[in-house]
Amino acid sequence: MRLQKPRVPLLPQAEWNDEVRSVLEPISKNGMLYNIFRTLARHIKGLKRWTVFANHVLYKSTLSPRDREILILRIGWLCDAEYEWGQHVQIGKRAGLTDDEILRIGAGPNAPGWSEHDRALLRATDELHRDAFISDATWALLGKRYNTEQLVDVIFTVGNYNLVSMMLNSLGVQLDEGIPGYRR
Repeated sequence: MRLQKPRVPLLPQAEWNDEVRSVLEPISKNGMLYNIFRTLARHIKGLKRWTVFANHVLYKSTLSPRDREILILRIGWLCDAEYEWGQHVQIGKRAGLTDDEILRIGAGPNAPGWSEHDRALLRATDELHRDAFISDATWALLGKRYNTEQLVDVIFTVGNYNLVSMMLNSLGVQLDEGIPGYRR
């Protein structure tokens, strides 16, 4: 973790007002609420607005869950967002990524073993992170399999999780209990 303690502390349940409760209770899972949400509850209006877009990216995207998780893990790695990485390793495994693939995501698109499509996903993430632009060559490779909506969802996914990584790192959101960090 970049910060050993949060810059913005978690909002304790005792401080929840009706507006906070109306946002956080529905996203609580068996009484557990991720630290990202308990932190962002300190800006509840921002959290409410951001979750609309974030829910599209995570749950309603035109991308397969596996492809989405490759993008999310790569941008988390590039942004050194350990919280993001830890959460999405778990989600990525449920989406079908193997332990070997997850380790190779850190090595990037030139690591041996990637399919042409997976390599293009990783390269698109690298290009968006570095240049805020997907090159023509990478766009063409993605376009072999993706329609326009899917191409836009690639940008949405990387952009959203770049933002999430910035929030997590800058606010000092700490790992949730039971979520391992990096093994670099």
